[in-house]
Amino acid sequence: MVAKTTIPKNLERKTSAGRNEMGNDIHFVASVIGPLISVKLFYMDPAAGTDYAAFQKRVKRTVYLDNLSPQVTEAVIRTAFDQFGKATSIQFIPNYLEPKNPARCALVELQDEHQVTSVIEMLTNYPFMMAGMPRPVRICAAEAEMFAERPVTPGRRIQLYWADPKDPEFAVAQKFKRLAKQHSAEAAHVLKHQLEEEEKLSKQQAETLKAIHRKYDTVETVLRDGTCNRLARYYKVELNESSGF
Repeated sequence: MVAKTTIPKNLERKTSAGRNEMGNDIHFVASVIGPLISVKLFYMDPAAGTDYAAFQKRVKRTVYLDNLSPQVTEAVIRTAFDQFGKATSIQFIPNYLEPKNPARCALVELQDEHQVTSVIEMLTNYPFMMAGMPRPVRICAAEAEMFAERPVTPGRRIQLYWADPKDPEFAVAQKFKRLAKQHSAEAAHVLKHQLEEEEKLSKQQAETLKAIHRKYDTVETVLRDGTCNRLARYYKVELNESSGF
């Protein structure tokens, strides 16, 4: 719980501790910056450590999939992962920063850590087969920050306050703000370049597929209209299974 109020400028930083009506420890921290105060209550729940330990085990059993097609569903991913193990849960991650990017991301939880290791090793060296087709999917071990809902880290304290321009940390905050804008622009440029390369590759693969189709169509036409037999008689070649024709 965070509360803000106006207080005298000469109020000093205060810290106190107590217990709430449920018997849990409470740490009260007040940080004063100029005329604003940021107050936060930290409830030291004994079960927080247990929940966080269970969450860490879940993270170790989860893999992160990137560059998925927008048409991919949970059922398709479950079927594709049946060749490696059993997927216990699948969670798609919406892309709020790049809405124009059609690729999707997902967190796939497996039964144990051994399956995670084998899946990452397999998909790093071989293409990911989905619905009978190889897919350019990227995979890596999941991290705690990838989960939208995660327990609070035990003992972690986060304080938020409005920084006055005269505050020594104000310049640092402005620097991080500029870096965030720079990183966003760089990510957009890299994404644009990646999409252009994927479009070129898609056109190249389509042309290659058409060329292969024309070759097989020509072979089928030659065999069907008797041209192959006439050429065999002209060159005195016997057409049978032993000769390879």
